[in-house]
Amino acid sequence: MRRTRRQFFTLALATGATLALAGCSTLNAVTGLLGNQINFTQPQLQRYLNQSFPREFDKLGGLVSATLTNPRLSIPTGDDRLRLDFDIGVSALGARDISRGHFALASRLRYDPATRGLHLDNPEILSVDVPGAGSLMSGGTRQLVNTVLQEYARSEPVYRIDSDVLRRLPASKQIGNPQIEDGRVVIPLQ
Repeated sequence: MRRTRRQFFTLALATGATLALAGCSTLNAVTGLLGNQINFTQPQLQRYLNQSFPREFDKLGGLVSATLTNPRLSIPTGDDRLRLDFDIGVSALGARDISRGHFALASRLRYDPATRGLHLDNPEILSVDVPGAGSLMSGGTRQLVNTVLQEYARSEPVYRIDSDVLRRLPASKQIGNPQIEDGRVVIPLQ
C-alpha cells in the first residue's frame, strides 16, 4: 500500500511538472494574454527573427542582390518604435560579395491577419554603412536598402503570432493596432 501511494505521488508530481513546463513554453511564446491585450517582449521577437534569417533579396532581375543577416532587435526606452540592425552583403551578377556592411532602421508595427504576423509599418532607415556598394548602382545603396525594406515589410513578419494563442482569444475580441510601450509590444484586443 505504501509503495503504491509513493508511486502515485511520484507520478502526480511528474505529471504536474510536465504540465507546468508546457505552460511555461506557452508563456514564452506570449508573455501575457491579459484581458484586453497581448504582450510581447524583445527576446520573444528576437528569437523569431533569429530563425528567419539570413534572407536574400534579388533586385533588377537578379543583377543585384542583397543578403540580410544577423538581425538585432531592440525597443529603445521612451520610443514608440522598435529598432532593427542588420548586416548586409551586396552582390552583383558574376561578382559575389561586392560589399558588406550594416544598416539600422526604426519602425512601428502593424498586424496582418493573412500572415498572423506583426510587420514593419513605415520603416525609416536610420543609418547605412556599406562601403563601395554605392558606386555599383546608379541609385546607390540607400535605394537598394529601401527597396529591400519595402518588400520585407510587405511580405515578412517580424513576429508571427502562434495559432494556439489566436484560438484562445475570446470570440468577441479582435486584434487591434500594435503599440510599443514600456519596452514591449502591446496588442490591444477590441
